[in-house]
Amino acid sequence: QVQLVESGGGLVQPGGSLRLSCAASGSIFSIWNMGWYRQTPGLQRELVATITSGGSTNYADSVKGRFTISRDNAKNTVYLQMNSLKPEDTAVYFCNAERTSRSAVKYNYWGQGTQVVVSS
Repeated sequence: QVQLVESGGGLVQPGGSLRLSCAASGSIFSIWNMGWYRQTPGLQRELVATITSGGSTNYADSVKGRFTISRDNAKNTVYLQMNSLKPEDTAVYFCNAERTSRSAVKYNYWGQGTQVVVSS
């Protein structure tokens, strides 16, 4: 079992920056692939960025060059640095932890989400 707690959301003006944090507990953090997803009302949750246990990253096209995902295994925390924010980045952002065991059992956990509002 993994518990995920997001923080760092809030209201920011277009062009501004925010850094989201996701603190994990309950398991060995370094073995988990971590990700950030977002969801707006009426739409499906969409991938924003992921970082594997080995440190490889992947980004949605809409955030490439503006967002950076990173992890600090010593602090059991994954971050999402968001720069040059746009109104269309407004959403609830969710932290995700997933892995597949050697016996092919898939594990997937979500945080409770943190709201980001980009508005003037």
